[in-house]
Amino acid sequence: MCPKRRQGETARRTRSGAAKSGAAKSGTATSGAAKTAASKSAAEAPEGRAERTPRRGRWSAEETAYLRRHYGLRTEDEIARELGRTEKSVREMAVKVFDGSKRRGAWSTDEIERLKEYLGASPSDVIARVLGRSAADVERQIEQLEQLRRTGRWTHEEVQRLRRIYGRRTDEDLALILGRSVESIRRQAARFALAKDKAFVRRLSGASSTRMPRWSEEELELLRERYPTEPNLEIARSLSRSVKSVVSKAHHLGLRKDEERLKAMGRENVSRRYTKGS
Repeated sequence: MCPKRRQGETARRTRSGAAKSGAAKSGTATSGAAKTAASKSAAEAPEGRAERTPRRGRWSAEETAYLRRHYGLRTEDEIARELGRTEKSVREMAVKVFDGSKRRGAWSTDEIERLKEYLGASPSDVIARVLGRSAADVERQIEQLEQLRRTGRWTHEEVQRLRRIYGRRTDEDLALILGRSVESIRRQAARFALAKDKAFVRRLSGASSTRMPRWSEEELELLRERYPTEPNLEIARSLSRSVKSVVSKAHHLGLRKDEERLKAMGRENVSRRYTKGS
């Protein structure tokens, strides 16, 4: 082989080797960058995707304010999950927040109304902590509420209160809160097609799930046909379902009330404000 040809062959081999070396380095760098990016992505992933570790340490002002607003109306477990704390931490903080001298003597009207607000949502010891009374005092006042029973026509305010809290109270507790018989509570609930919240029923029964009757094709077709133009209460009664179930399924199907029906609903709401419920 001539000297010039040999030199050219050597140069080509040198360039080839350099190219392979560069490619190898580039591949290594790319792989490292990919690993770094993957690690960064995992670190920046939303907190909700991984199981959240319970928060420790001092409570913030926002956490304490949330506890004040909801303690006694929501369970300690619900508050703990919402704040990312343990139930023990919630309970201990509640003792500090509501710690104070216990009131004695006759109950004021405001205290009785507050008792009714918490009644059925929490056990007596929790209600006592929030109200600044002893648990025994709370129990005695509840016994007095059992002696009060009204009869006759329901007022608009009573009906609205029933509709607002029916889903998260037992009928027996509702009877105490509203001063009505259990039978009267159930008649009004049937009249307005009210239903208990699923989570509330699960908590009462201790079951992990509550099976509700599946909607048949005939029911779905009827809902599609009637929902835009008819009152939810009438639809619920005809299907033997709750108003909440009807509205939930309608929203799931993307159904909407037509303009005339919405105007009629507005007029009905205004009328109910000035008319006592029966």
